[in-house]
Amino acid sequence: MNLGKITAKTASLDPGREALVDVPNDRRISYGDLDERIRRLANALRSDLGLAKGNRVAILSKNCIQYMEVFYGVARCGLIALPLNWRLSEAELVRLLQDGEPAVFIVSAEYRELAARLQGQIDVQKLIIFADDPEDDYERLLASASPEEPSSSATVTGDDPVLILYTGGTTGLSKGALHTHHSLYMGMINQTVAERIVPTDVYMLTGQMFHIPVALAMNYMAHGCPVVLINFEAQLALEVIQRERVSAFLGITTMINWMMAVEGFQEYDLSSLRNFQYGGGPMPRSVVEAAMAAFPCTLIQGYGQTEGMTMTFLSQEDHQDALAGVHPERLSSCGRPGFVTEVQVVDPEGQPVPRDGQTPGEIIVCSEANMVGYWRRPELTAETLRDGWLWTGDIAVWDEDGYVFIVDRAKDMIISGGENIYSTQVEAAIHQHPAVLESAVFGVPDDTWGEAVKAVVVLKPGQEASAADIIEVASQHLASYQKPKSVDFVEALPKAPTGKILKRELRDPYWQVEERSV
Repeated sequence: MNLGKITAKTASLDPGREALVDVPNDRRISYGDLDERIRRLANALRSDLGLAKGNRVAILSKNCIQYMEVFYGVARCGLIALPLNWRLSEAELVRLLQDGEPAVFIVSAEYRELAARLQGQIDVQKLIIFADDPEDDYERLLASASPEEPSSSATVTGDDPVLILYTGGTTGLSKGALHTHHSLYMGMINQTVAERIVPTDVYMLTGQMFHIPVALAMNYMAHGCPVVLINFEAQLALEVIQRERVSAFLGITTMINWMMAVEGFQEYDLSSLRNFQYGGGPMPRSVVEAAMAAFPCTLIQGYGQTEGMTMTFLSQEDHQDALAGVHPERLSSCGRPGFVTEVQVVDPEGQPVPRDGQTPGEIIVCSEANMVGYWRRPELTAETLRDGWLWTGDIAVWDEDGYVFIVDRAKDMIISGGENIYSTQVEAAIHQHPAVLESAVFGVPDDTWGEAVKAVVVLKPGQEASAADIIEVASQHLASYQKPKSVDFVEALPKAPTGKILKRELRDPYWQVEERSV
């Protein structure tokens, strides 16, 4: 199994078929041309630059055709892709690059200056810049490489690692979820069954390629479907659906809300839509119902993690039944296990809790779609992967029919606008303000973003600070989406006898009035 050959099948059967539509750069490419460029890139990396199997190739770019070429080219010849979140601070990017130790760093021209600064702080063999110019580093590299099938592709197996996706952790430090060709392929099977993909689909990738949803787009390409790349804007998304006859996409709460709020929404021709998936965080039931009424297609919900792709799905029929009054409460559920996935809700000893819709436990997942571990984090891997089960850290109840309802996040993760935000990282930034004694950060309901970051702060005796002061200082150490949206000041934080801050006592009052689906 070699995911880098996904494009080869359609390239051989129908080379002129459109593969990628790059809306931001106004480019289009066929499967035949794309596959040739992938072969050239694979040969350039292994033969011309001398990379060895298992070397990492870092990527820093917004969505574009070259980004997808890098994913496939790296996979084709047995290397490992290391996509980077361009929204992160420079210091965090340096840390990730030091951890991943890429041999090659491929960067779009937009980040040329940033890449040069990063290169000065890391040990990387080669920096390659791509731009809309046939004379750029990337194009010259491809032009000089062989278009033949790389000999290294024959040595790639399903067990070979292919992708490291960095995600945050309870310590506030990012960790790299390591996937193989096989684990991503099994995750794609889950998606194929849930989304009911057909070769006539046209898929729109709304998220950024440094997130796990890039595998959903690759899955559509495995079926020979065109994939449309955008950098999301609500009006643009509607225009692209209409113009490119998009039939499927993945949207988070923010995207769906903004699309429905576009002036003249009803005037757009969305009749090509067959189905869309939503996920990436809490989705208010009212928004789900509004989307079901507004969009002329079926909906599914997917619950997942970077570590295991999509794990459970709330099906098209579940949504339709709920709208008809049959188990409407299931719109607050994240559904049931995917096709290749087994899910349980268990107590701390790993024993399933009763399916009574009331007894909480942790969601654990057994699936060949799970990551094989965290990059260079054996202790954390052993803690997370136990006897073939992935312990998610998400707390849920389940009912007698196996529908899972998430009630809390054991790791205090906040999901805002589809981005994972970890409270300890925000708290560390808040504590850069000299007046702060203690802080607790958690997510509160937000109809636009799903969750918003809220901070509760205790000031040092005799010190003063405003909410704006705290947010300003935190912003200097965080990406814009990570900073607190609101700050409350209290005399003391609730604590357990051990001294641990009881965030749940702070968070629960905000969520008790909301019935939300995750």
